Order: sequence, then structure tokens, then C-alpha cells
Amino acid sequence: MMDLSQRLPQYLLPFFSLSSPTDTPANPDSFPNSQHYRTDPKDLCLVITIIAVYAILRDALRLGIFEPFARWKLSRDIQLQRKHTGKPNGNTSVSTNGNGYSKSKLIPTKAERRKLHRSVLRFAEQGWSVVYYTLQWGFGLYVYRNLPTRVLDPVDAWIGYPHVALAAPVKIYYLTQLAFYLHQMLILNAEARRKDHVQMMTHHVITVFLMWASYYYNLTRIGCLIMLLMDLCDIFLPLAKMLRYLNLPQIYPDLTFGTFMLTWFVTRHVLFPIAIKSTIFDMRRLIPFDWDPERGYYHTLGSHTMFYLCLLVLEVMQMIWFTMIVRVAWKVVTGEGATDVRSDEEGEDEDDSDDIKNKEE
Repeated sequence: MMDLSQRLPQYLLPFFSLSSPTDTPANPDSFPNSQHYRTDPKDLCLVITIIAVYAILRDALRLGIFEPFARWKLSRDIQLQRKHTGKPNGNTSVSTNGNGYSKSKLIPTKAERRKLHRSVLRFAEQGWSVVYYTLQWGFGLYVYRNLPTRVLDPVDAWIGYPHVALAAPVKIYYLTQLAFYLHQMLILNAEARRKDHVQMMTHHVITVFLMWASYYYNLTRIGCLIMLLMDLCDIFLPLAKMLRYLNLPQIYPDLTFGTFMLTWFVTRHVLFPIAIKSTIFDMRRLIPFDWDPERGYYHTLGSHTMFYLCLLVLEVMQMIWFTMIVRVAWKVVTGEGATDVRSDEEGEDEDDSDDIKNKEE
């Protein structure tokens, strides 16, 4: 079977394959049986392709699975609720089958249709996040387990610098993560703006910058560790929202939100500061200041300061968001139930046209 290099013109290859293969290091400390690659500006071509794939997958999951499921479940709930209460508030539609038997079906009221429409859209929006972060965190865990770096002692992230040759899984992990956050930035600018638009866009810009800088400056080992830490709690918040939009018993979204809160605190306020501390002190201690692109060295006082300051800014933003999380948790404790820390519910009294605008997240 012909490989891609024989099937595609040379100018298209970077869009469908990893660029710049290189020799496997003599004594690799990770992925000894993997093909290795160098960083290359042409990697952005593959990132563009991955963004397109994400857009297709997101819409396929949203339109083909999540929206139909949520609409079926919530419509069924409306029918069951009326049957149990014995108060059919909506209109009744009567249909006759081929044998002459008639069957009545309650039509939801306008208010019920609006609420159902809003919940279906919100549920489908969050579904993509759950799928992505679950799969990507699992892949990140695989990468982490094969690298020598350890979360409680990240000193190995700096030993052996520069890590110029990247194993294929590491390079794929980086490029798929970079593509996801660029895709999220496009979505944020395409959807109806929410109250935290500026904060979210700032977070994504800093995240993309740090990903690019650590990739270009051959600091991928600390980058892989940080991305693994950041992704875990992002599974549980959208999952809690999905459970709430389905009108499940409040205990289920509340427990999921509690799991989100716990994983957020541990990963972002315990383990992430350990990585920041190692970046500030271990990086400077173990990597000499030297700017020599020919040998892969990009460590100067300025680049070092820029790197850990960006990490500190992220931590400050996350501390601010955690105060919001604690506020929501207090509502759970006092019996109000978990609600979205973002502005998903703004515009409750607006027309359905506003919901349609929010359909594309």
C-alpha cells in the first residue's frame, strides 16, 4: 500500500501528516519504539486540518446524537409529567392509524417549547466538551506515563534539555491541544457573547501562547504535564451541566459538580503551583541561560521570566474563578442546587431567536 508521500502532492503532505521526521535518540528515556520528529513551522498546516476535523466532529455529535437524545428525553418528560399530574396544559393532537384507531398526543405549550429548545441546545453544546476532554485527558495520561516527568516532582522536565526530538505521541498531543484551543477561540467569537467573554478569551490567548512557546522552545515535557492537569476537571463541569439540562434528580448534577470542584482544587491549586514552582526555580537551576537555536537552546532570563509570569497569570485567573465555584457550592449546601458559573441562563425571557443565535458555541 502506498503511503501518503506517494498519494499526495508534496505541498499537501504537511496538512495530513507529521512534519520533520528525525532519528530516534541513541538512548531515549521515553517512547523508545516511536518515530521521532522535530518542531517545524509546517506543523501549523496539520493544526489547520485538525481544527477542521474538530468542527465536523462537533457538529456531527451535536446534531446526530446530543440534540436528538435531549429532545427525545425532555419531550418524554413533559408527557410523563402531565400524565402523572393529570393536568394536560397543552393542546391535544389526535391522529388515526391505518386500522381506524385514534391516538391523542399532547402538544407542549409555548413556554415548554422554549424551555425544551434552550435545554436541548445547551445539552448538545456541553456534550462536545465532555467527549473531547475525556478522550484527550486519557491520551494525555498515556503520554505522561511514558515520560519521566512526575507530577509531584517535575524536576525531570528540565533534565536533558533541550528535548529536540519529539516522539510521535508527544507531537500529536501538542498539536491536537493547540488546535482545540484555537478552535475554541473561533467558537467564542462566533457565538453570542456571554458575561465572561473577555476572561475566557484572555485565558485561551495565554494558553495558546504558552503551548506555542513551550513547543517552540523545546519545553514540551512541562507542557505535557500542565495540559494533563488542566484537562481533568474540564470533564466534570460540562457533564454536571448536561445532567442538569436533562432535568435529572438534583443529586446527580450536584455530585458531579462536587467532583469538578474537588478535581479543580487539587489539580489547579495544589499540583499546578508545584509545576510553577519548578518552572521558577528548577528550570533556572538546571538549564543554563543560552540562546542557540542551532542546538535547540532558547533559555534566556527574558524567556524564563515570560514563561513563569504567564503561568502565574493563569493561576490568578483560576483563583478568581474558584471563588465563583465556592459560591456555587455554597448554594448547593444551602439547598439551592448547583447552577452554571457562566451565564448560560441569561436571557430567560428573550425570544426563541436569541436561543438560535446561541446554538453555535
